[in-house]
This record gives sequence, structure tokens and C-alpha cells, in this order.
Amino acid sequence: MSVEEGKKAPDFTAATDGGKKLKLSDLRGKAVILYFYPKDDTPGCTKEACGFRDSLPNFGKAKATVIGVSKDGIARHDKFKAKYDLNFPLVADEDGKICEKYGTWIEKSLYGRKYMGIDRATFLIDGTGTVRKIWRKVKVPGHVEEVLDAAKGL
Repeated sequence: MSVEEGKKAPDFTAATDGGKKLKLSDLRGKAVILYFYPKDDTPGCTKEACGFRDSLPNFGKAKATVIGVSKDGIARHDKFKAKYDLNFPLVADEDGKICEKYGTWIEKSLYGRKYMGIDRATFLIDGTGTVRKIWRKVKVPGHVEEVLDAAKGL
């Protein structure tokens, strides 16, 4: 399954850092930045998370909520959040069901070796639950700013 711009975002309920639960549809009325990243505390993922952290006041002005998703467990998310003072929820998609719904669990290749992993992707979801913009195969530099500009336009 894959998500398309202009269609409803697939709903999910999942565990987040701190032992909390998050249901996407409970956030209706707000824009949601749902970003998928491969692994906590790795260079690119840390840079992306810190970019969202540093820009969170601006996302707040745009009435947008930021949520990170990876297959890491809650304990790893808690350490990652504490280490980098992250100020938004991290969803633990340990069984990969959310990644599958959003089409971010893909075959990758590194030095000729094929493996399955998370495609770094971001989904901008409006207050009605409709996907307004999708970024796939995200390159971290400049990405947070691009997402913020799009969120301001909602």
C-alpha cells in the first residue's frame, strides 16, 4: 500500500516514547508532519530530528504537530529524546505496520547488498486528515525548512 497526495492519511494507534499512545486521528484539526527515519542516534537521523526540534516553535506558529516514526523500540526512543532534548513524540513502529501503510518499508541497496529498511520520507497531513504533500527519498539538508514552508501554506 502507498499513500497519495489528496487522499486520507491511514490512521494508526501506536506506542510512543515515555510509554504513551498516539492515535493519528486524535490530532484532527491540526496539521501533522509525520516523518519516517531509519534509526535513532545515527548521523542523518540525528541531524533531521534536531532540525525539527530547533524549528518546533515555527511549526507551532503554523499550527503543525511533528511526529517521528521509526522501527526502534520505546527504550531506544527515550534515550534518543533525552540525549538530544527532542521535544516531539517518537512513534515505535516495531512491527513495521505503519511503515507498510505509508509505503516506507522498502528494499535498499548498499555496496551491492540488498536489505529491507525505512525510506526516509515525510508526509504533510492537513487538519482534515488529508495528505497534502509527500517527500520521499529525503535528503536531510534543507528538508525541515521545505516542510515548514509547506506547512505554513495550509
